[in-house]
Amino acid sequence: MKILMLGWELPPNNSGGLGVACYHMSKALAIKGASIDFVLPYSADHSSIDFMTVHGATSLDPESRVHMGSYDSEFVTEKDMADIDAGDLSTMRAVQKHYIKFVEGLVKKSHPDVVHAHDWLTMEAGVRAKELTGAPLVVHVHATEFDRSGDNASGNPIVHEIEQQALSMADRIIAVSNITKAIIVERYGIPSENVEVIHNAIDVDSFEPYEYDVRGYRYFEALKAEGYTVVALLTRFTVQKGLTHFLRGAARACKKYDKFVFLLAGDGEQRDELISMSAAMGIADKVYFTGFVRGKQWRDIYSVADVFVMSSVSEPFGLTALEAAHHDSALIISKQSGVGEVLNNILRYDYWDTDRLADQLVNIALSPSLATMLKRNVKDEYARISWHDVADKCISLYSKFKDGVPA
Repeated sequence: MKILMLGWELPPNNSGGLGVACYHMSKALAIKGASIDFVLPYSADHSSIDFMTVHGATSLDPESRVHMGSYDSEFVTEKDMADIDAGDLSTMRAVQKHYIKFVEGLVKKSHPDVVHAHDWLTMEAGVRAKELTGAPLVVHVHATEFDRSGDNASGNPIVHEIEQQALSMADRIIAVSNITKAIIVERYGIPSENVEVIHNAIDVDSFEPYEYDVRGYRYFEALKAEGYTVVALLTRFTVQKGLTHFLRGAARACKKYDKFVFLLAGDGEQRDELISMSAAMGIADKVYFTGFVRGKQWRDIYSVADVFVMSSVSEPFGLTALEAAHHDSALIISKQSGVGEVLNNILRYDYWDTDRLADQLVNIALSPSLATMLKRNVKDEYARISWHDVADKCISLYSKFKDGVPA
């Protein structure tokens, strides 16, 4: 089966979980015999990827694409593609137009059996590929504009329209959680039977041999030796991630128990606001901002953490929770996070319930047996989650189409 896979990033040039999910899903599909053309909006060295053909739609480097605000849909201001100069790659819409033109040329050379498009960034290209080839279109929703807008339910109307059109034209839709499916059905009016839930997974074998270097976080290790609990978040600093609510919960926890230190790894438009908040609440000496991390530094964050918190206002899935569990952290997850649908041995709270978050942090800090139980039992759960199962479900979905028509 020939699959045209339309994505916006791949490791090591990813700025979020979308690229990780696309990589492992594509690899599992390739192992099962699929031939994949994967289109990216930038050019980079992917010579280490030998299980599919990776195409760069533009000459942009990965960092340019990241700095353009790939996940920040507020930067999208142009609606009509006809008025956009595809030669000017300084805006998101221009890159998307160039991406569409590249896909148009690619499908003329190689006719896919299925077009698989990930999120709003590639949806228009997926619709165009379907129009040109008649191949069935699978739209894979990792997040909607309702998720990205967080507390602000309005979001960007242009992105809403892109999503609405693509979801309406898709032959099938994959949602990464039941939370996401409910949004697609209720907010976009898509029939429930058109949406299939396929949860993300984790490939523990993909983690290279690694030894935690205590020198990188010597200060935190010294605090742990004195009885402090290290609480970590690894995320983008956007309204979607609920970080202002988290800091309020952290401040409440510190009033009940003093030996906490909070490690916030990542970057985003809320960084300065969060730094100011921590100072205003009197916990600036307990909150540390690392900036954006990847590679070994990324794994060191997980390794030093006793507790990992996912505080999202709306998190369709949340791969970082599985990664944190793999590195032996106890998990506290907002009820608005889809990863809670596949994990039971975690503590959960509503993202706005800062008192409950504070109580859960204190309970883990004061009960080593609770922390140990959470860490041990969640490992058994995520070990049963496999990208090979995800690939099997995708193949089963593809097989429902015959000659571009649902079977």
